[in-house]
Amino acid sequence: MLQVYSTLTRKKEPFHKKPGEAVTMYVCGPTVYKPSHIGHMVGPVIFDTVKRYLTYLGFKVTWVVNITDVDDKLIVRARELNTTVPELSAKMTADYFACLKALNVTGIDHFPRATEHVGGMIEVIRKLEEKGFAYQVDDGVYFDVSKDADYGELSNRDPEQMEAGTRLEVNTQKRNPGDFALWKGAKPNEPKEVQYASPFKCGPGRPGWHIECTCMAIEMLGETLDIHGGGLDLQFPHHENELAQSESLTGKPFARIWMHNGLLKLKDKDGSEAKMAGSLGNVLNVADALGHVPGDVLRFFMLKTHYRSPIDLGIWDWKNPATPIPDGLIETRTAHAAFVRFAERVERITGTPWTSLPAPTHVQPARSFSQDGYTAAYRQFRDYLNDDFNTGGVVGVIFELVTAVNRTADVARLEDPATSNPTAKAEFIEGATLVKEIAGVLGLTFTVPATALGGGDALVAGLMQLLLDLRNNLRTIAKEATKDNPLKKALFDQTDLIRSRIAALGVTLEDRPGGTTWRVGT
Repeated sequence: MLQVYSTLTRKKEPFHKKPGEAVTMYVCGPTVYKPSHIGHMVGPVIFDTVKRYLTYLGFKVTWVVNITDVDDKLIVRARELNTTVPELSAKMTADYFACLKALNVTGIDHFPRATEHVGGMIEVIRKLEEKGFAYQVDDGVYFDVSKDADYGELSNRDPEQMEAGTRLEVNTQKRNPGDFALWKGAKPNEPKEVQYASPFKCGPGRPGWHIECTCMAIEMLGETLDIHGGGLDLQFPHHENELAQSESLTGKPFARIWMHNGLLKLKDKDGSEAKMAGSLGNVLNVADALGHVPGDVLRFFMLKTHYRSPIDLGIWDWKNPATPIPDGLIETRTAHAAFVRFAERVERITGTPWTSLPAPTHVQPARSFSQDGYTAAYRQFRDYLNDDFNTGGVVGVIFELVTAVNRTADVARLEDPATSNPTAKAEFIEGATLVKEIAGVLGLTFTVPATALGGGDALVAGLMQLLLDLRNNLRTIAKEATKDNPLKKALFDQTDLIRSRIAALGVTLEDRPGGTTWRVGT
């Protein structure tokens, strides 16, 4: 049975829907004023995996991620770049979409933009005012936190505690220090493109951050969501304020389950913990990271840890050009390479590309396997994900399963063209198919990026093949030479020279019974 932890109740509970039923999921998206860094991808990867597993179980999931394209940060950044807010938001939204694609985040059904729903936000604010939860002052409209008896239940703090250390609008006309803006009146010298007409006495302006999500979530998914997700840093004030204004508006629970993913953490070169932040300069943009590791590695890295735990990047001397990525990503790249090699091996043995290998896309609880180890792996995979989407446990299952399937190939010598063992091959394919099935639920592709094949360049690939053919010819001649032939050692020395010179260029060769393969990297 699927159990999910909710931040609101602070415990795991049986999932409240049954397979076949519709599930609504809303996850707070980016404020598009700067390029996406790897921290911005944690939530999308986690909740993409959540949707994949729910779909695998038979649920019909609709997932919405908003785009905040009007905000103070956008205004400031656009001014710094001497551009407009719409131009900046469009460029950064395109960057965000490209990052999602690179990390195989494919499950988002709708991307509502805040600027497309301003009219609806104004109506929500008007209703809150009519119900006595909001009030107008000279510079905008505020939510009165004292009118919500449950305010603070999500973050488990009372309103007075929550005022400390938060960004609250300073205004002597506010009734309570913790009251937050629903509508912000336009300030002098603000660009016209961020000013929207309003019926409020402050005149033109723009919606507050929190009301944007309430409006878009309710408009697109209904008054009560099944799952509301986001990073732990959004729990307060953003989600707390969303919860307050939404339930004050409708009188209904805003979300059955609140899910919060852990955040990235890293260490400076001296080992001291540091926060990844633009103000410190230690931000690793996704586009930069992809120059050193493929998107599948980034996704794999984010899924190795349980989603509610911090994700440790390890040590990063980010000021040193010689260390462009943190230790954690380097280690993950090495571990991930074992899966890529396995996928390549599957193609060599079966003749079917890994991407084309058919695998089930829906759970089959009664499925039987020829090997007890496969049966155990299938059960453990589902047990881990049923226990609050424990992807870290599933990663361990895949490692063990790949080891077992590789052992089958090794013992039966399935890569030797002279070997014929239909039973072992069938067992190998069965295990490989299970690996593909589990990887698919995690959204992992285990494919080789184009850069590992000469950047997709046909000339490079052709030259590499010519070099391999030359090396193999030299090896063949050397093997056929008599033991006392002085050329024998010289020929083998030349094949070793080719391997070492290629290795110096970052290319790895792998000699197998069926031939030699190559890749850029380990």
